[in-house]
Amino acid sequence: MKFNIGIRAHDIENETLEDLANTIENKGIQSIQLALMKSVKEFPLNQESFNIGFASKIGRLFDEKGIDISVLGCYINMIHPDEIARRKALDFFKTHIRYASQFKAATVGTETGGVYPEIQFTKDNYTEEAYLKVVESISELVNEAEKFGVIMTVEGGINHPIYSPSMMKRLLDDIDSQNLQVILDPVNYLYPEDTTIEKQHAIIDEAFDLFGDRITVIHAKDYVIENRELKIVPVGKGELDYTYFIEKIKQSKPMIPILLEETQEPYIDESLHFLKNKFIK
Repeated sequence: MKFNIGIRAHDIENETLEDLANTIENKGIQSIQLALMKSVKEFPLNQESFNIGFASKIGRLFDEKGIDISVLGCYINMIHPDEIARRKALDFFKTHIRYASQFKAATVGTETGGVYPEIQFTKDNYTEEAYLKVVESISELVNEAEKFGVIMTVEGGINHPIYSPSMMKRLLDDIDSQNLQVILDPVNYLYPEDTTIEKQHAIIDEAFDLFGDRITVIHAKDYVIENRELKIVPVGKGELDYTYFIEKIKQSKPMIPILLEETQEPYIDESLHFLKNKFIK
């Protein structure tokens, strides 16, 4: 069985992008999510830093090592309560879209924000007003993506207005553009008080049933419950039923990028091996 397992690049310690690319190559990693604001250490990075030379050099660096940038990460609060901050965030995301082809990035990805300046769990995000603000922002970003022939990927979760697979399906229906695709992370949809195997399977099944054709990237992370809170742990060290999840992926999306998230050293090689074994079995 073929598989395509990668990692969020900023979960690997680095001093320079070249150092980062070498480490990723040496680990045999095929795909990454590259969040420039978190991985570029050589110089301060802002919107004005973007240009064809900057983007092309980074794109070549990873491409020449056989590493795909599956997601150019630009995680913004697209419904920030301060209009100036919101506008700045949307413009920054658009800059990523405009240079995505020079980065050789398959998609540009983000989450769906929150009603407060700092992203946090609050059911204030679950209002119709918050949802409609997300639709407004994503519509603007997707319009930009369509102009440049770029795929925008969006990631849902309980800390955001797109807090369930059914809300993601509603968003996809309301936006109605194939330039909008999905990053699926089932752990994001789990509440600490409801993480049973049955609930895990239900979330995974619902996502694939409602928008399986629009899932273009998988985020892989793991968790345990401690003191009634969900704590993230390296993949393979927690309670997510990866046997079930990987079987679901193998059935319909065997070559989809599966990116380790929040798995860091000294566990990266072990977690990569864990996922590869799940595919081989």
